[in-house]
Amino acid sequence: MTRLTKIAAISVFALTLGGLATGAAQAAGGPIKIGVQAPITGDYAAEGQGIQNGVKLLADQQNAKGGLLGRKIEVTVCDDEGKPATAAICARKLVNDGVIAVIGTYTSGAALAAAPIYSAANVIQTSDGTSDELTAKGWKTFFRNAPPNSAEATFTAEYLVKARQYKRIVVLSDRSSYATGLADSVEQAIKHAGGNVVAKDYITAGTQDYSAVLTKIKADNPDALYYSGYYTDGGLIRAQMVQLGMTASFVGGDAIQNAAFAKIAGNAAKGAVIINVPSPENLPYSEAKQFLADYVKTYGSQPPSIYTFTNADGLRAVLAAITATQSADTAKLIPWLHNMKSYNGLTGSFTWDQNGERVGSPMTAFEVQADGSYKTIYPAK
Repeated sequence: MTRLTKIAAISVFALTLGGLATGAAQAAGGPIKIGVQAPITGDYAAEGQGIQNGVKLLADQQNAKGGLLGRKIEVTVCDDEGKPATAAICARKLVNDGVIAVIGTYTSGAALAAAPIYSAANVIQTSDGTSDELTAKGWKTFFRNAPPNSAEATFTAEYLVKARQYKRIVVLSDRSSYATGLADSVEQAIKHAGGNVVAKDYITAGTQDYSAVLTKIKADNPDALYYSGYYTDGGLIRAQMVQLGMTASFVGGDAIQNAAFAKIAGNAAKGAVIINVPSPENLPYSEAKQFLADYVKTYGSQPPSIYTFTNADGLRAVLAAITATQSADTAKLIPWLHNMKSYNGLTGSFTWDQNGERVGSPMTAFEVQADGSYKTIYPAK
């Protein structure tokens, strides 16, 4: 048993001893407690802060209207730094604080560490973790905010093989749960679509200098390099590709979509392609446009990525469940969310199936422009 598994097992056991009604404990009154679990510090701090800001903005707006059920919404934040071991600690803390729902976290590894703890306590968790494993475990408390790796992989292969007709594709990944799962899915999808993966390789996240692996890849003469990892390393990889004179197109997975990618890559960011749900500025929905305007007015900056919006949708759906059931009891909220009719979210209309999988997530490929903005290039607008 790994150290992480031990932590999670001990946490679940402790919660079981304390009773599994934690998620229903707020029914008697007092504030409605909502948790945020996200990487507020560390490598993915920009994303975590965006999630925190979006949730607090929505809570403040709802409280200004009088709250829900005559009660205020109280937000408690725990910084998991994007690390599984810290995520398990955060989950235990938030459960002990009496939250009924937790918005987050950002990485699949952290989400996987926290999910069994929330499940044991009957606390709702909405997360952007895209590992297929998250919805295969049978946790009724888990609801995914973003498309799974398998859905993204199918779209990615369609773009690479059918739309762009790349002949020699290299798949590059870090060794995180999210990135390796996505890389494996993309490789399989490319081959299923009739494409040619000439090489598959890995980096160690946070290394900073990727010239050795890129030089090795350059020798394979690819016309496209697909990278499944996070924006922090992706920006450096793109910049170093240009420094090495690599002419292969750079195509990145959904975790590349962060304003910091263009800052890290510098001039090399121009022309990079990202596969994800539409970017914030490209969302056509009136609710999304208003949320974006409110966010900029409140915080004085653009949200870091679409994940500010997908997590906001997670909270909005939980608030809708509370309103519909007239209850803050998760025994009532969880079934309502699983059976929710089409919900008009900031990121489009969606539902959750019985496994907590989001149904209704349009994928796009967008190109990074010289000013760091995004232009949708597939499918055509």
